[in-house]
Amino acid sequence: MSEATANPVTGPLWAARNWSADAGEGSIHDDSTAAELGFRGGTVAGDVHMNQFPPVLLKIFGNEWFERGNLSLSFKNATIDLEKVQVFAEPRQAGQDQVRVWMERQDGLLVSSGTAALGDHSRSELQVKDLRPCDPSELRILNRLQPGLSLGSYDILASADKQFERYDSNVISDPLPWYREGSPWGDVVAAPCTVIEYLWGTPMQGLQPLVGESVGLFGAIEIGFVNGPMLLNRRYHLDSEVICVGQSPQTEYVWYKTTATDENGTLVATLRMQSRAMKASSPAYQSG
Repeated sequence: MSEATANPVTGPLWAARNWSADAGEGSIHDDSTAAELGFRGGTVAGDVHMNQFPPVLLKIFGNEWFERGNLSLSFKNATIDLEKVQVFAEPRQAGQDQVRVWMERQDGLLVSSGTAALGDHSRSELQVKDLRPCDPSELRILNRLQPGLSLGSYDILASADKQFERYDSNVISDPLPWYREGSPWGDVVAAPCTVIEYLWGTPMQGLQPLVGESVGLFGAIEIGFVNGPMLLNRRYHLDSEVICVGQSPQTEYVWYKTTATDENGTLVATLRMQSRAMKASSPAYQSG
């Protein structure tokens, strides 16, 4: 295994679905676009893989993980539709509130790694990461972004419709019945992909107009519950802002965070994410 841990807690091998394959040309999930950028095919999104972790985290932390837990992952290697992957976690020791977690492809290739915790989120994989900002003058795709930039405030109704559709069509990896049939908290619980759909997808209204033409992909994602769970068919207020902007040899990237509060102003859930823009896909780099 890619992470040295004796007797890890494991989930089942699962054939994860690239449910964004029909996103169209120009998406990293499209086979032809992904192949042009050196991938084996359209990639399975990180939020799809995150769905596979909660059953393992419930074994480790119990139901309280949906109330005060988090999952913080860096993505290492992309997978394609129906490739089997498996979740691993180190066993929780007495007094320990954070454990290492990771996912491997069936052949042992490391897909993602990070941490899961209960309570204190401050020492998570992404909270302690050196974000490595760069000189803004070096940016060509994300040059209109800067730390502290608001990506907007939004009042939303977190509908369960799309989650129900995904559950019923069997594309949610290792699904919990709580995503469809109610839960110990009464109402239906948001799966990781649904938390991300709202806390990432909604602020994209503010981010996308500021991003130059390029193909994007997730580099890292953390979801956290403070006074959870995030229940569906409820109203939430979202606030999102840029944390850091930087670059690597192949990408430019932006880190941002989003908070979700309920109608009483209570903080329910958080998102911390790194989105990458592929330099090879951008006219700004192809022109020299």
